[in-house]
Amino acid sequence: MTAMQRDEGYSVLMSVYRKEQSAYLRQAMDSMWAQTAPPAEFVLMCDGPLTPELDAVIARMQEDHPAELRVIRFEENQGLGKALNRGVQACRCPLIARMDSDDVSRPQRCEKELALLDAHPEIDIVGGAIEEFTEWPEGASEPARIDAVRRTAETPEAIREFAKTRNPFNHPSVMYRKAAVLDAGNYEDVRYLQDYYLWIRMLLAGKQGMNLAEPLVWMRADANLFKRRSGKLYRQIQLNLFRIMRTEGFITRGQYLKSCALRAGASVAPNWLRSAVFHKVLRK
Repeated sequence: MTAMQRDEGYSVLMSVYRKEQSAYLRQAMDSMWAQTAPPAEFVLMCDGPLTPELDAVIARMQEDHPAELRVIRFEENQGLGKALNRGVQACRCPLIARMDSDDVSRPQRCEKELALLDAHPEIDIVGGAIEEFTEWPEGASEPARIDAVRRTAETPEAIREFAKTRNPFNHPSVMYRKAAVLDAGNYEDVRYLQDYYLWIRMLLAGKQGMNLAEPLVWMRADANLFKRRSGKLYRQIQLNLFRIMRTEGFITRGQYLKSCALRAGASVAPNWLRSAVFHKVLRK
């Protein structure tokens, strides 16, 4: 246990909505309770009315962790950006570990992130690689197989360069300093790219990040993953982000035009081609 975790602790921040599966939620939450460096609190944002099955999982978690689990409910679905914005504000600890409601954290994930932040007070956000999977046998301690691994840049300088073309952090793997996130304006109400928008604003505000090379999270990948990364809306959201990066001087005009061309092409490509590019070029 690090000095930081002993003295201040960290919060887990998760958002869930009615389309999630109860078994996945239970597994995701259990993986955070089972951390070798357990959280001081768990803030669960319920983004609108949930199913009876999801509510049953939450009720059981409240029975098992009455002191640590805090459940905050929105009467209507607000979207992930608004849910996380409110969640960051609600977290009581100075450090926040993000977690998705259908992924699984490795047991030592948070211990390793706490150690890095404790050793590097100049670092505001830390993440790691993720392993994507589609099958998890019942009762197993890990997926049946790993379909792909997403690694990103590791040092502050490399992360800043990486961010000019691609998301520099795997969102469900990150732990960050609450004050740094609030100083950069917190999450915004942007579909699909809430995290990328936040990372860019943090970097523009002078915040620094690092990534651990090792996988920290098993990420569930479904058949619709690449379908969601297409269409006019997704393309426009990406182009808006790169326009902000260009306006703020984060990227050059040439980098902006190249990124726009690549995103425009990817948004209209067949799903099989987009999937192949992600697995052969952007994954390992």
